[in-house]
Amino acid sequence: MTKRLGIVVHQHRRAAIDYAKRAQAWAGANDVTVSMPLVDAELLGCPQLGVAEPELGADIDAGLSIGGDGTMLRTIDMVAPHGVPVLGINAGTLGYLAEIDPSDLETALDSWLASELEVQERMMLEVSSNDVHLGVALNELVIERAQAGRTVAIKASISGQAFTTFHADGLIVGTPTGSTAYSLSAGGPIVEPDFEAILVTPVAPHMVFDRSLVLAPSTEVELEVEGYRTAAVTLDGREIARLEPGEKVLCRRSETRAKFLVTGKRNFHAILKEKFGLGDR
Repeated sequence: MTKRLGIVVHQHRRAAIDYAKRAQAWAGANDVTVSMPLVDAELLGCPQLGVAEPELGADIDAGLSIGGDGTMLRTIDMVAPHGVPVLGINAGTLGYLAEIDPSDLETALDSWLASELEVQERMMLEVSSNDVHLGVALNELVIERAQAGRTVAIKASISGQAFTTFHADGLIVGTPTGSTAYSLSAGGPIVEPDFEAILVTPVAPHMVFDRSLVLAPSTEVELEVEGYRTAAVTLDGREIARLEPGEKVLCRRSETRAKFLVTGKRNFHAILKEKFGLGDR
């Protein structure tokens, strides 16, 4: 049976585009069909391969992400709801999500074709407002100030019980995978990505309580905008809504799982050591 590969590329890195063309050449030599999001297909000069982003994951066996962590997040957003695993080619700086070096692109694709790659699953978050599904996130939900120079008041309830109102630039509700993203820069804990938990981290809090919370994965976190200032809602860096005072969002563990195709040669602790320049002593 012919395999089907969806290619998603970083749109502003020349090298990523060149790697995508290598992947296309490999696919042609191995009887693998290729599809891409419309904008990526246009960028590579093959518009006939383009499909609408919501449709990409419906008709492929694997996604190939060529770029950095942002490209991986974009790919996961498109294909995870369809249960499709993603193979990440790191065409940027050292990241946490894309495992494969570009020099090993064809070797990794050969291993995928031979079913030799391991599938790792990661927890995701589901976000809704007034029972309307807003989306899922691999890294984090962020509610943040919509006006520069102003804080926002966010009342947090945990599993139906009021906890506190955060006065801050924003509030992050993240996953273990997202613990090395925005949450880390806000002072949150580093959590192994195959662990399951929900992390709540304030951004530049203007209050005495400025600590992160590490909650059980079954926890539901409800956030309500208080006061009189509007807040922006983002999922994995994409703004999806604005909340007026009194409006709420509910965040919980999603039934959707992100799936990664990995060789197992690159481990989380080694990435941390390299990122932070940690020695062996």
